[in-house]
Amino acid sequence: MLKNDMLEQWDRDTFFHPSTHLAQHARGESPTRVISGGEGSHIVDRDGNRFLDAFAGLYCVNAGYGRTDIADAIAEQARELAYYHAYVGHGTEASITLAKMILDRAPSGMSKVYFGQSGSDANETNIKLIWYYNNILGRPEKKKIISRWRGYHGSGLMTGSLTGLDLFHKKFDLPLAQVIHTDAPYYFRRADPAMSEEAFSAHLATELEALIEREGADTIAAFIGEPVLGTGGIVPPPAGYWQAIQAVLDKHDILLVADEVVTGFGRLGSMFGSDHYGLKPDLITIAKGLTSAYAPLSGSIVGERMWKVLEQGTDENGPIGHGWTYSAHPIGAAAGVANLKLIDELSLVQNAASVGQYLNTQMSTALATHRHVGEVRGEGMLCAVELVEDRDTRAFLDPDRKVGAAIAAAMAERGVIARAMPQGDILGFAPPFCLTEQEADTVVAATVEAIDQVLG
Repeated sequence: MLKNDMLEQWDRDTFFHPSTHLAQHARGESPTRVISGGEGSHIVDRDGNRFLDAFAGLYCVNAGYGRTDIADAIAEQARELAYYHAYVGHGTEASITLAKMILDRAPSGMSKVYFGQSGSDANETNIKLIWYYNNILGRPEKKKIISRWRGYHGSGLMTGSLTGLDLFHKKFDLPLAQVIHTDAPYYFRRADPAMSEEAFSAHLATELEALIEREGADTIAAFIGEPVLGTGGIVPPPAGYWQAIQAVLDKHDILLVADEVVTGFGRLGSMFGSDHYGLKPDLITIAKGLTSAYAPLSGSIVGERMWKVLEQGTDENGPIGHGWTYSAHPIGAAAGVANLKLIDELSLVQNAASVGQYLNTQMSTALATHRHVGEVRGEGMLCAVELVEDRDTRAFLDPDRKVGAAIAAAMAERGVIARAMPQGDILGFAPPFCLTEQEADTVVAATVEAIDQVLG
């Protein structure tokens, strides 16, 4: 393969990369990696380097790379009908079929699917629908949204406000006033080491109740949360957490939005995280795993009690004033249909459960006594390694050392891609669902070697 030697220069001169140190990249102080291909759990760059992608892109290439079934469905749809809009009752065979397939897999109590392009815009849709819902019910003051510190829900204005990570607020004038935050269910970082998981969950529910009382329940519309915290550290909830939180929400008539952009369609070894943890959401946010990222597509799954009010609103006010040009884009929908069929045919959700458990077990065993590993945690095909200065005292590393990023770079040198998670020295893993046990062993070995290289 001939290498276009201008490509890296064009990249630095013309390409605005998301979540990147812009000045360092423009100056050539950070690497440019041009990805040219992929198959299964591996990607290849244009220099011929092969990497085991243990983060599935951004937790999204769930079916794995190189799936011709999905690519063929995209091509066939593009040849037949590349685009038509979904406004005023229009649809395509792909978009209608996909909506049916999603609801067939969704938790009970869900009614309709609205399609967008990304998890961020799906959560923007959710906020608008929540505000509309309360206006129709004659509750114009009930508009605030409670999110959690360390949660991730997008990087728009409202969605960036919902996100509870400093990087997404700093110098952007966020969060906006309609969003308030409560504590994250981050058991490893609890203040009292003697507190049990159940006691910690009860404490978080008490803190939520106190927040609602301070703000006034009549001003709070909804609570949004990922079943498992994703970008904030890959943190499964402590025992009893969701039951305790939902009891508080039910008491105060506060809607629940389950952000399943990461967990939806099998990441936890269950089709949805809501079923995995017993959530009863009013809205579910979906994206990444819906198409395994072969085409952009997201969705807001609307629950039955909300849908009835939305219908009432249009009877009273006419057509709902919300829509995107690319809502239910037929190419994205065709990719979604092919992706969900493939996930079923290859039993990939079951593989995510079994190989994910294997990965977590092997990682825990390999790092059980490492003095710089505070915790190995995970669920399904999600795993995280939290690095510390001292495991016995839970003393954290100096963030200026950027240890997580250094270890991720050392892993890349060994041909394995992990993610250095923001706001902490945490290595994150979210491989494609087709990962094998042998590949999981490769991930574990590279992790151990890289940690030893950087921290000794």
